Amino acid sequence: METIEDGMARWRRVADLLRAGIRDGSLAGRLPPELELAERFGVNRHTLRRAIATLARDGLLRAEQGRGTFVNAAPARLVYPVGARTRFSENVLAQSREPGGRLIRADRVRADATTAGHLDCRPGDTLHRLETLHVADGVPLSVATSWFSADRFPGIVQAYAECGSVTQALRQQGLEDYRRRETRVTAERLSPVDAEHLAASPDGTVLVSFAIDVDADDRPVQLLRTRFHADRMELVFRH
Repeated sequence: METIEDGMARWRRVADLLRAGIRDGSLAGRLPPELELAERFGVNRHTLRRAIATLARDGLLRAEQGRGTFVNAAPARLVYPVGARTRFSENVLAQSREPGGRLIRADRVRADATTAGHLDCRPGDTLHRLETLHVADGVPLSVATSWFSADRFPGIVQAYAECGSVTQALRQQGLEDYRRRETRVTAERLSPVDAEHLAASPDGTVLVSFAIDVDADDRPVQLLRTRFHADRMELVFRH
């Protein structure tokens, strides 16, 4: 393994190298002693411990009293199909896992020109903005920000808070079905707030999906920006 160059955020680089070793299989079972690893990376033991703590928080390592630090078996990524009918609950249930959703917060905002264009409303119109957390078997997978027309879906916040499902909440608001018109995906560094919700290290990466859902008449229903935990999710686009 390489050593750490001077002037860099050393504990992060150590964490990256350890993570790479776990993924390629060169690190497995019990880790070498701290002193050996510190010498290998050219860092002090405090820096090494900070890197190990980060990977333990991500679930890649575990400490056993009196035995040392061990590599956990990497959990299988959840395969998440993205298509015309993208539904979180259906995707999770199809893999024999239990879906869940929680409202983090909600507020009312005015549509700016960009959002109005996506939702086919007027700039200045009132929108419901929801911040939601989505889990499978209790493990956080994604954080999403959604915008809905307050006039068309006046009770969407309360409906989602009660059921934890966008599909069910929209049904309560009178919309039986909707489809995905467009999805764009990029990658970003985790924000501190999202890292906390996803129980992930703040130097991690998320897959960011920007999507528009529409009804049977092609009227926009929801504008959606979702941040998927890159180590726990695999997006599959189906045509």
